[in-house]
Amino acid sequence: MPLLVPEQSTFPLLLSWGTVRDAKAAEPPKKRQYKTPVERAIFAMAANRALDPMSKRGVEEWVKEDVVIPGVEEIPLQQLYRAMNFLLENEAELQKQVYYSVANLLNLEVDILYFDTTSTYFEIEDEDEDGGLRRRGHSKDHRPDLPQAVIGLAVTRDGIPVRCWVWPGNTADISVVEQVKKDLIGWKLGRVITVLDRGFNSEDNLRCLQRAGGHYIAGEKLRSGKENTVQALKRGGRYQTVRDNLEVKEIVVGNGEARERYILVRNPEEAARDKARREKIIKELEEQLPHIKTHAKAVCELMAHPVYGRYLKVDSRSLPKIDRAKIREEEKLDGKYLLRTSDDTLSAEDVALGYKQLLLVEDAFRTLKSRLELRPVYHRLEDRIRAHVLLCWLTVELRSDRNNKGSKGCNHISVGNRWVYCRQRELWGHFNPL
Repeated sequence: MPLLVPEQSTFPLLLSWGTVRDAKAAEPPKKRQYKTPVERAIFAMAANRALDPMSKRGVEEWVKEDVVIPGVEEIPLQQLYRAMNFLLENEAELQKQVYYSVANLLNLEVDILYFDTTSTYFEIEDEDEDGGLRRRGHSKDHRPDLPQAVIGLAVTRDGIPVRCWVWPGNTADISVVEQVKKDLIGWKLGRVITVLDRGFNSEDNLRCLQRAGGHYIAGEKLRSGKENTVQALKRGGRYQTVRDNLEVKEIVVGNGEARERYILVRNPEEAARDKARREKIIKELEEQLPHIKTHAKAVCELMAHPVYGRYLKVDSRSLPKIDRAKIREEEKLDGKYLLRTSDDTLSAEDVALGYKQLLLVEDAFRTLKSRLELRPVYHRLEDRIRAHVLLCWLTVELRSDRNNKGSKGCNHISVGNRWVYCRQRELWGHFNPL
């Protein structure tokens, strides 16, 4: 029996489908006239991505044979592609209206915004030419041999996606912060603290985030060699225990306009793991080094090794030996990470706990890649790829855990059905199971 996909309940972004219709109606006469049921086609592709992810050709068959979607009996593949074109043409406005709809439904106040990027690869041999999307770069999927695209995602403290971005695969994290800030201007987010990982940290980016009264919490690279970072790590003082396995120490470096506020965070359990890992590496080195005599290639490979090389130096005979001073320096960093913030109103505990919530973005990326099967991407054209990512982003809204005031009373229901329950209760006044 075909599965009924209810218009009122299955998809949380129904409140935004009016935006799709309004945008379609507001198009200037010069633009193409759509005879395709654009909103129904977008709804069908998003619902499919949430329930049974497949290619767009598969969606055509899915709509015709497997489900009942009110308003349509079938949607030919070409109409799905036209709907994707429309989706991309209205990308910025649609994402904004989706955010407004969800924020209004859940009574959200966005005071902290988490941003991070990931990559998704394409199983092809050749990358696109200059200016193309599918390019080789730093792969977060550990596939540097394949072309990829970079995907950015901003989420709230409740794990609710706000906006997504797609960049060429050779885009560096540090280069995208200004665009993210610019694209969110006018979104009525209020006074926002943006939380960033170490890869986005540059002085220009941090200044950008402070425009219009904004603030930041940013990770600092412990081994960057920056003067202020070195001073912060050397500064004495006691740690304050704020949670199990979480200790913090506040450090201020400089005075006046040059003043910088740092929070040094230590996890005792992670410190023990760091020590155990290092001792294992040193033991392996002690077993290997006696067998290396004069073989230049073996020496070069060992010194350049990303794990072993950190603890080695060359002796007077140009042979590697264990650097005991380096080991002592590394011991001082066990279980620690350094944060920097521009907001003096946040306590050291709030800064540390706020940064730890960057895991929310990682959860959203895991949803994109696993449950919603972002990959494999069956499209070749750049616009199709961008529209595919946007569809996946829309569907992440369905799977997001609304564990807050807006979803009170829904916590006993699985994430996949929570919005079904909440929307049914809102529209019909009682729970009517599917």
